[in-house]
Amino acid sequence: MKVTIQAVAKKRHPELLKVWEASVRATHEFLSEADIAFLKPLILESYFDAVELRCAGDEQDHLLGFVGVAEGKIEMLFIAPEHRSKGIGALLTNHAIGQQGATKVDVNEQNPQAVGFYQHLGFRVVGRSATDGQGKPFPLLHLELRRT
Repeated sequence: MKVTIQAVAKKRHPELLKVWEASVRATHEFLSEADIAFLKPLILESYFDAVELRCAGDEQDHLLGFVGVAEGKIEMLFIAPEHRSKGIGALLTNHAIGQQGATKVDVNEQNPQAVGFYQHLGFRVVGRSATDGQGKPFPLLHLELRRT
């Protein structure tokens, strides 16, 4: 499968939200239905507009996943569940690093797969917060790209 990375038009934000929700349900077992319902409108109405979005698509332009970067930090990386473990996340992360200047990312401590994924790509834990960006009790690990 040939994968391309491109900028995301605002009209595709509802499509990105579907990928976000499916990905969150597959990987964020610590979130309740109420947490997801709380986040959905924020993602669609605010968070997508606050980052530089890039999506990965196949030959038919089906959305495989997306990354959002702001001020050198990966703020979001979500892969459609059926495309996980196929290199899409690494492709988008490497694009964020090489083309968007990303060197930092925060990861939910309760998502060990994500922590391991970023560590495999060269990030290291440099700090921890007891709560997430909304002040909820979901600890975050702060990671930075290792300098070579």
